[in-house]
Amino acid sequence: MSTLELQRLLIHRISEINDMAFLSAIKTILDAKANTIMFTLTPEQQEDISISRSEIKQGLFITQADLDLEMDAWLKNDNLVT
Repeated sequence: MSTLELQRLLIHRISEINDMAFLSAIKTILDAKANTIMFTLTPEQQEDISISRSEIKQGLFITQADLDLEMDAWLKNDNLVT
């Protein structure tokens, strides 16, 4: 089935629906798709993302909770220069 055929089928099927809640749900889905922003990444950005994903799989990251604890400990250090 081609894209055009599917569009026509969906338009026909939607035109037969009288359930306002269901139609509203379909509208919400369509609105969400219309608001989707597509980004075009440079090859360098794609490589950075690939490296980051690899690091995450290797466990080379810190969670926000652990980082917060580390920052709290650092801020409590008496040797801070203010």
